[in-house]
Amino acid sequence: MRIVLVGPPGAGKGTQATRLADKLRVPHISTGDLFRANISQQTELGKLAKSYMDAGNLVPDEVTIAMAKDRMEQPDAENGFLLDGFPRNVSQAEALDELLKTEGIKLDAVLDLEVPEEEVVKRIAGRRICRNDSSHVFHVTYSPAKKEGVCDVCGGELYQRDDDSEDTVRTRLEVYHTQTEPIIDYYKSQGLVVTISSLGPVGEVTQRALEALKREDDGK
Repeated sequence: MRIVLVGPPGAGKGTQATRLADKLRVPHISTGDLFRANISQQTELGKLAKSYMDAGNLVPDEVTIAMAKDRMEQPDAENGFLLDGFPRNVSQAEALDELLKTEGIKLDAVLDLEVPEEEVVKRIAGRRICRNDSSHVFHVTYSPAKKEGVCDVCGGELYQRDDDSEDTVRTRLEVYHTQTEPIIDYYKSQGLVVTISSLGPVGEVTQRALEALKREDDGK
């Protein structure tokens, strides 16, 4: 299957993308991973992207699209892929359609992870990270440390990242509503959108998504 995964910050896209890609046996293609891989390997696209980033500018859509094109042409993506973080706006979605058309393939579904805005704020603003090791992550409500402000694993100080503050989260949500959410209507016009709730345990959300995608696939 060829799937685009969309949803607001805090919807659990990264977690679900990894799990779904594994279950569907297709590569998980994340915008962040594309940038990191191209920059670390010093590809021409990576050098170009880094020049924009070093100057404090956004990487142009055409560079992102070129990276995605190169990744989707790799052998492991021949039978499908799961795109996470791309397309990020309608112009990228249109470019993706054109790209797929030239390859004689098309998307099977656009999976929209739905979550109430206040839940997003609660999920992200409640995160606490260990200063000693950023892989040690806690949450004041869902997975609190045994001792407030202290990492259970190494005893390091737990802190809230600046981009996890409530004000920053609401700003990120506004950017999502303005720039990314319109692609849902764009894909709805093509009959591709499958919307599921991302509330509940991670495993339940994954199963919900798989069942919804199967119904979508069976209905075609």
